[in-house]
Amino acid sequence: MTESRTITAEPPAVDAAGAVDARETFRRVKRHFSPALAVAGRFSGQGAVEVSAEGCRVALSDGRDVLDFGSYGVALLGHRNPEIVRAVRAQLDIMPASTRSLQSAVAPLAAERLAAYVGGGLNRVYFGSGGADAVEAALKLARMASGRNTVVAVEGAFHGKTVGALSLTDNPRFKSGLDPAFQEGVLRVSPDDPEAVAKAVRAHDVAAVFFEPVQAENGVRVLDEAVLARWCRDAHEHGAFVVADEIQVGLRRCGARSLALAAGLGVDAVLLGKQLGGGVLPLSAAVGNDRLFAPLLADPMLHTATFSGHPLSTSVIPYALDVIERHAENGGRIAAAMEQGLATVRELFPDAVAEIRGRGLLWGVDLASPAMAGEVLTGLARRSLVVSPCLSRPTTIRLLPPIVATEDDVKEAMTLLSDAIAEAVAAP
Repeated sequence: MTESRTITAEPPAVDAAGAVDARETFRRVKRHFSPALAVAGRFSGQGAVEVSAEGCRVALSDGRDVLDFGSYGVALLGHRNPEIVRAVRAQLDIMPASTRSLQSAVAPLAAERLAAYVGGGLNRVYFGSGGADAVEAALKLARMASGRNTVVAVEGAFHGKTVGALSLTDNPRFKSGLDPAFQEGVLRVSPDDPEAVAKAVRAHDVAAVFFEPVQAENGVRVLDEAVLARWCRDAHEHGAFVVADEIQVGLRRCGARSLALAAGLGVDAVLLGKQLGGGVLPLSAAVGNDRLFAPLLADPMLHTATFSGHPLSTSVIPYALDVIERHAENGGRIAAAMEQGLATVRELFPDAVAEIRGRGLLWGVDLASPAMAGEVLTGLARRSLVVSPCLSRPTTIRLLPPIVATEDDVKEAMTLLSDAIAEAVAAP
């Protein structure tokens, strides 16, 4: 007879003063996730772990607070935005999950608001939990709707790490150990070649072209809108779809609601994520037209997920979009302050800072070498400024200020960045 046991859930280890025990947290990370992840976290927090957050600030277990200009783009509205938190609590008290057999009113309302917000005739929505979910849905629909297999992706692209999304991602580090056959049907093109798509459609039956208007993980590279416009025309003339992956850069992160639609590119889908959940819940969306979504219109069970349209997550969308729009003007001021501040940083350190790239509330500081970038990251960790490294470009660090940040926050970040670069330059 099997012996039954009572399992009790333990909160994070705390000391006698009620503070989180960082050492115990790192022990658990090492044991259950990865030793390398524990080392990275210990480095980033200088031995401390995050315990709470509000606005642009994150409180650490050692009593410090840090300025968050990172969070991989999630905290556009800062941490624990009051309106988003209230919306989540309200839905939590009613019905956080769905039966999936009955229809919830929450997700359709969120889809209606999101489609109207994005515009461009994109009225169909698929909700996922993370960015790669949206990419997978769009990739699958493009191939099914077109009856073709070949997909065009851009050099330097990052679309996620699940198998389908990873086939579009241009970083060999994340593909090591995988059978190269999983990438069959993907053509890689140069972002500097206006004729790249025309060449591709003449030689192959292309289902779709995927691009990021700004390649955030590739050192914040802003793609030429004239090149993208040519690609869109050539793809559509061939009957192929065009998908703009704006998971990191849309929803006012780089100025516009959708960069592709604001540029008049007429894409068939825009992919959104990161900040879509208001900085509180994991959420993504593929927003497309009827032609792309035709397979799901014919059979809605062709692509499903248990938590697609999760009521607790999608309940925040109307509120998140509203708060983003109310802070759009402030976002413009912060973007201007960032551009000016970073230009000054480059003038101060012309030998250390190779280039400044960016748009809106997403900026990349390209250092002279990976070693220099590492020194600057170390200095920023000691100075309590959170930034995001680039997964595909080790010389670049990214700064992603929230749309609710103040100009004083930007001044503080520029001072900390300048001090960290100066220290790195002076190091033997």
